[in-house]
Amino acid sequence: MANKSELINSIADKSGLSKADSKKALDAFIASVSEELKAGGKIALVGFGTFSITQKAARKGVNPRTKAVINIPAKKVVKFKAGAELGEL
Repeated sequence: MANKSELINSIADKSGLSKADSKKALDAFIASVSEELKAGGKIALVGFGTFSITQKAARKGVNPRTKAVINIPAKKVVKFKAGAELGEL
């Protein structure tokens, strides 16, 4: 599993950008995707995948420690669907 600094190093190696510029590019990408998803939008990167927001309905769950039934509220979650090229890995 790669962490952020390893991803920045990889971007720098593959793009020829400096590590500082690669960090700025990655931070800008993350901020742009986050803003679009918070606004309810969807990001489609052909060949890579699609980021979207989906609504999870409220449901009942069980606390594994106490076995008590709990109510889990509805919430929005980020969903990623891999594109065809990425899905073939």
